Amino acid sequence: MNETIVVAGATGYVGRHVVEALDAEGYRVRALVRSQESAQAPGPFGAPSLRGRVAEWKTVNYSDPTTIRDACAGADRVVSALGVTRQNASPWDIDFLGNLSLLEDAERNGAASFLYVNVLNCESGTSLTMRAKHAFSESLRRSRVAGQIVNPSGYFSDVSDFLHLARKGLGFTLGDGAAQINPIHGADLADFIVGHLAEPSTSWDVGGPDTLSYRELEELAFRVVGRRRRILRIQPGIQRPLQWAADRTSPRASNLTRFFLESLKIDAVGTATGHRRLEPFLREVHQSSA
Repeated sequence: MNETIVVAGATGYVGRHVVEALDAEGYRVRALVRSQESAQAPGPFGAPSLRGRVAEWKTVNYSDPTTIRDACAGADRVVSALGVTRQNASPWDIDFLGNLSLLEDAERNGAASFLYVNVLNCESGTSLTMRAKHAFSESLRRSRVAGQIVNPSGYFSDVSDFLHLARKGLGFTLGDGAAQINPIHGADLADFIVGHLAEPSTSWDVGGPDTLSYRELEELAFRVVGRRRRILRIQPGIQRPLQWAADRTSPRASNLTRFFLESLKIDAVGTATGHRRLEPFLREVHQSSA
């Protein structure tokens, strides 16, 4: 492959796997990073180091559009896995405005496509994360660059939070915990992305091979850590006062609370993709952190 692919969010859980998959398929990778040193170290949850996998490095600050100028110059396509996860930053500044600056640069430089890693059900969420992602996906749909939107149901790395609670002997569901999700491993998602780079403007809802209810996820977490189950059922009526309190604590607390509670009450099931199973991943995470 002679194509140069710009990867934004290259040091995140998904971004690292995307860079690895692109490099394995012979693409030239231009990684947009805040720190090259951090990028060359191994990532969390088994995500790979980018050492030896990147042809070009560009240091950017997504809060400063001038650092993004010509990030796409001479490149053929863009893949963005850019988004706030655990960082103390505004999703609006990063998920929306940062991606928008990159899209504008892709348009100026004539990129053939822009593939965006979004999230399933973003159009129905009230958290700042969901609203920012939805706003950018709508901008991408109106772009003259071919826009491809991948909507994962959730990531294996996210489910590790259930392990942390289970180690403390705690677990909880919203109501009966019947809402379902089929999270996907970062490497399986990356393989899907690389396999669909040349597609026309479209979107896909994708997930992994295991579909579980949130109650089943809690039970799996307790089984992996080897502790007796103690799962609390939070009644849906408490959601409003919890959000009211979080909204008055801080913007970050408000966003995380809304994102988490809304995720627990609706199904997020995409087309089953990949072959990596959730339980072996959680056991590996548990063993590595024990």
